[in-house]
Amino acid sequence: MEFRILTRDNSSSARLGEIPTPHGRVMTPCFLPVGTGAAVKTMSPTELREIGAEMILANTYHLVLRPGMEIIQKAGGLHRFMSWDGPILTDSGGYQVFSLAERRKVTDEGVYFRSHVDGSACFLGPEEVIRSQEAMGADIMTTLDECTPYPCEHEKVRSALETTLRWERKCRELHQKAESGLFGIVQGGVFKDLRKRSAEALLELAFDGYAIGGLSVGEPVSLTYEIAEYTASLLPEEKPRYLMGLGRPADIVECVARGIDMFDCVLPTRNARNGKAFTPDGMINVRSARYKEDFSPIQRDCDCYACRNFTRAYIRHLLNIDEILALRLLTTHNLRFYFRLMESLRDAIASGKLDEIRKELSARALPDSQNE
Repeated sequence: MEFRILTRDNSSSARLGEIPTPHGRVMTPCFLPVGTGAAVKTMSPTELREIGAEMILANTYHLVLRPGMEIIQKAGGLHRFMSWDGPILTDSGGYQVFSLAERRKVTDEGVYFRSHVDGSACFLGPEEVIRSQEAMGADIMTTLDECTPYPCEHEKVRSALETTLRWERKCRELHQKAESGLFGIVQGGVFKDLRKRSAEALLELAFDGYAIGGLSVGEPVSLTYEIAEYTASLLPEEKPRYLMGLGRPADIVECVARGIDMFDCVLPTRNARNGKAFTPDGMINVRSARYKEDFSPIQRDCDCYACRNFTRAYIRHLLNIDEILALRLLTTHNLRFYFRLMESLRDAIASGKLDEIRKELSARALPDSQNE
């Protein structure tokens, strides 16, 4: 898999690039909406395309449980199964090692889960992870890893890292589909010596790209930036860098400036389902009584379907009567907000104005909440 850097920013480590995949080109920096179970909640593939989605993320653990690899293979792969013709990146299930800690057991061979659905046994090792992602036809696959919580003792993080590296070596050996890229995942918590150990070991394996895992798990945001920047500096310039699970708009801006190319997060879709919308003046809770007679759009200069056709008052009404259209409209807007952010960052890098845009967005456009 080739990664082309088109332009570099003079004032930071940001770069404008493109990743060609079997299902189309992805421009970077980019944001991947999360389609955990082969669907971005409330959105159709056509709607995702219309608002600017290039690549989506799906999750191996969840799809192994439901509907299972046999069904997806019979359907002709994940793209056909979900009727999405663009690129797909698959998470190996490593994050569930962190999020489902009470339902799993980590061994040298892999991870034994008790399904969160019905309690049945599920095992994911390097072979299961690679074969499942290949069966789905993912454009970019990821290795199995163990994500540790924050805070966590150095020795526990070191032990998890050594397990991860064993799994990643095996994943690299098992990877057979040349048309699918395979990303290694740098772990090591907030410890720079472990991040260095991880990066150096993965570079020897010559992955197609490198993900930075184990951040945005509760650590202070300043530490997130510090470790992300340090880790990015250890990775090769000619390969894409993917910061997993980080998705507050302000954080994306700062990490693009630190040399990160790819992001994913559930925030835009999850917040939408909780009645919250991103705007240039902060995130607003559309359920609030202040919007009962507010007949303006969510965001005046937004070009999404929700903002072109509906008002805050109407969407608030839909929320109050539990109408699913409200969630669809808010999700449409929030994802379009993110895609417009990425478009503005790419334009700023191309025009040499990232520093200007960065200051503007950090100061004005991207507070994470607004007092109600």
